[in-house]
Amino acid sequence: MAAFQPEFSALPPEIAVFPLPGALLLPHGRLPLNIFEPRYLAMTQDSLANGRMFGMIQPRPGEPRGPNGPGLYRTGCLGRLSSFAETEDGRLLITLTGMIRFRVAEELPLHRGYRRVRADYAGFEADLGELASPSGLDRPTLLAALRSFFKARSIEANWEAVEQTSDATLVLTLAMICPFEVPEKQALLEAATAEARAAMLVALLEMGAHGGGDLPAGQRPS
Repeated sequence: MAAFQPEFSALPPEIAVFPLPGALLLPHGRLPLNIFEPRYLAMTQDSLANGRMFGMIQPRPGEPRGPNGPGLYRTGCLGRLSSFAETEDGRLLITLTGMIRFRVAEELPLHRGYRRVRADYAGFEADLGELASPSGLDRPTLLAALRSFFKARSIEANWEAVEQTSDATLVLTLAMICPFEVPEKQALLEAATAEARAAMLVALLEMGAHGGGDLPAGQRPS
């Protein structure tokens, strides 16, 4: 288990959540955030004073709006505030390190303007272990798909650094940073295994390089 990571039994049952479309946090990943809205400044300050954790979750496209804001996907990722800095204009620049996925068991009343949920971590215990490497990954196919995707999107890359990155870290990093659509990001989050996430990543890169398309029904987020 990583340093500063709590035991499964000590995970907080109630957490603040930051609904942000297109922002994917995965266990072991690191997500930089620029916090400036008053409600999220309050959320970050409260998190710093109480366990240094909050959850990232995506609003769900087409979901009816509720009393607390846009409808949410049911699965998010709990993160730990691993670094933060204040700016002269009152913003907080933070890094959130992914810990474990959760399902929303219940949404709670707003607190200081930000949203909170009762989190269910059942079934995600393995997220607290070491970062899993996807066995059987066809790395040449992944890299070929990545090159085509980046070329189609006019994205520059340090290919020497990419080549030197381990399979596990490469899949994790690409899943988080590639500019996929919200449902595609959610599908990557909900992937059951490292192998499933890697296969889905290759499929998304190949589709994105050739004008997009829909994920197969079995790979769409719930």
